[in-house]
Amino acid sequence: MTISRRRFLESGAELGAISMLAGAPALAAAGGEARFFVIGDWGRDGKHHQRAVAGAMAAAAVAADPAFIVSAGDNFYESGVTGLHDPQWRTSFEDVYSQDSLQRPWHVILGNHDYRGDVEAQLAYSTLSRRWEMPARYYARKLAAPGGGAEIFYLDTSPFIRKYAGTVTNTAGQDPRAQLAWLERGLAASGARWKIVIGHHPLYTALGGHGHDQPDMIAAFEPVLRRHKVALYINGHDHSMQYVEMGGIAYVTTGAGSHTYQPGPASRAGYCSGDHGFLAVAVGAAAVRLDFIDVRGRTVFGKTLAV
Repeated sequence: MTISRRRFLESGAELGAISMLAGAPALAAAGGEARFFVIGDWGRDGKHHQRAVAGAMAAAAVAADPAFIVSAGDNFYESGVTGLHDPQWRTSFEDVYSQDSLQRPWHVILGNHDYRGDVEAQLAYSTLSRRWEMPARYYARKLAAPGGGAEIFYLDTSPFIRKYAGTVTNTAGQDPRAQLAWLERGLAASGARWKIVIGHHPLYTALGGHGHDQPDMIAAFEPVLRRHKVALYINGHDHSMQYVEMGGIAYVTTGAGSHTYQPGPASRAGYCSGDHGFLAVAVGAAAVRLDFIDVRGRTVFGKTLAV
């Protein structure tokens, strides 16, 4: 089943009927699960397998009917957009993710490459687009699902990375402490069964070590995530698919929307791959299911987070 523009406008973020897609039974929702997809590090004018990933995501969306799609940042390479009329809006977004099944809400956050361009234009595009949703640099959204549902907190992580100060990744004027206080308040007040946080930069990765783990992110966010029993942190930035558990929290990297690299074997117990693809998330009453889907529509790694 495809979703038309009319149905998208009428239904908003409500989940519609689920249909099956031959060859991808793992994506068929069951038991009232609510689904969303996450894609990171993608905007390259359709090149570097971006179109192939878009095609796989469109086919998977027919089967799973996700409530929305999340962009985990680095939406436009190499230097964001120059304004509302930058041709990349069409060549890297509208013309690439053009299938009917992808005409649904996109919840968008910023990456470090977006901070090299006009950030305000990415915020303002929300007023022009039927699906591009970035109401602020950081924000929260609830997802209805059995057993209390989920609340997702979308972060703006570039201002937390100290090495960007004074560079072309212009985070001047941002207040990390205010954002951290907002997250603390939101997580403390949330009554959702599942608390999920999404940012562009990782805390921990399966590869570990300098250049993969982000000490600035760990120092700022790990105490907050642990204190409020966050189950899942999702990020982009590292151009790969990765999964690792640290301190009872699942850390998932999905930065394989276009250009990737071959990361080698995981140095921690987990998963990592240079496959191109995206992440499918299914939220149920008793579990959250994570599936990495490659350009051929195959689940290359899956994990269930149980209560």
